[in-house]
Amino acid sequence: MNRITQQFLVLLAFTILGSRAANAQNSDNSNLLGQINTITTAVPFLLISPDARAGGMGDQGVASAPDANSLHWNAAKYAFIEKKSGISLSYTPWLKALVNDMFIGYLSGYTKIKKDQAIAGAFRYFSLGNITFTDNQGSTIRDFKPSEFSFDFAYSRKLSDNLSGGIALRWIHSNLTGGTSVEGADSKAGNSVAADISVYYQKEIKVGGKDAVFSSGVNISNLGSKISYTNTGTKNFIPANLRLGPGLKLKLNEYNELAFNLDFNKLLVPTPPIYSDSLDNNNSQIISYGKDPNVSVPAGIFQSFSDAPGGGKEELKEVNIGFGMEYWYDKQFAFRGGYFYENKLKGNRKYFTLGAGLRYNVFGLDLAYLIPTDQRNPLENTLHFTLTFDFDALATKKSKDDNAE
Repeated sequence: MNRITQQFLVLLAFTILGSRAANAQNSDNSNLLGQINTITTAVPFLLISPDARAGGMGDQGVASAPDANSLHWNAAKYAFIEKKSGISLSYTPWLKALVNDMFIGYLSGYTKIKKDQAIAGAFRYFSLGNITFTDNQGSTIRDFKPSEFSFDFAYSRKLSDNLSGGIALRWIHSNLTGGTSVEGADSKAGNSVAADISVYYQKEIKVGGKDAVFSSGVNISNLGSKISYTNTGTKNFIPANLRLGPGLKLKLNEYNELAFNLDFNKLLVPTPPIYSDSLDNNNSQIISYGKDPNVSVPAGIFQSFSDAPGGGKEELKEVNIGFGMEYWYDKQFAFRGGYFYENKLKGNRKYFTLGAGLRYNVFGLDLAYLIPTDQRNPLENTLHFTLTFDFDALATKKSKDDNAE
């Protein structure tokens, strides 16, 4: 890893450790209304699209057809999955244009325990590569490989012929400094637990005389405890998120299917307020616009819908949109495309996505490629890979081989 990137990542880690960004950001005056006001949290890797199928469709998936990676997007979808069991392995290079040792890995799988019930699990790993820590004089302190990971377990059940519900539990571990002292204070790995609550609706309909499936989903994810990297008591929100949207899959004929999906996302954590230059009787900054972000997790969730300094207009700007299309030929070859939009004042991520998929016997391969339109993106000029294994197809193949003998 080059030295510039090392210093950037160390600075990022120290900023999270000090937890000063939220208090220092937008601390001038009301003239900052309408300016950049991004929402920051700890462990943002939990929101990164882990699989290439969704990555090729605008990073959306709350209402798309269920697959082995549904735990990230909407665990309730597993109750409607047609296969009995499956597993998926994904690999995503990170900042490949700058370094070659950062990546995200994702392993997920599911099994139907009854016709209307399923369980699933997943492991997500984010490696930040090798970093050389230095002191203020530039002397080397140590080399370390920061990493973050999470373990997930989910249960999904049909509530009716067309509706299902799901719940997922998650354990999160984030080790950014390996115990390196930060401004005289010892740091530590951060840990948190969280849960997802989701629902999914699916109904067969007719569109223009063609068979179709209308779907919709809601997933409230990462509802959990704050995370701390020091013993001082300072804690940071994890990225609680609301995701919802519709989907439509059209069966054009015996061999061709076309699907459209749309996702809306909003972080359920406080928006940084705008502070005045004055102090109150406790020597704390006075909030001019917005609300106090130093609240509990439940309060932060409800507050997130009405705490933007710019009012309702700014709240709407905090909603990200992902749109995707997927075409299948004979359930063997897939082509995908999509677009992701984030307001320029809330992060300015805007990009097109392309993807392809192949299914052959027990194996499946998906690829995704991202094309940024407004600014650099950690995934630009990289291929996102997902390899899937269909255990139902494996059992069918084995049965045919046995019969042939």
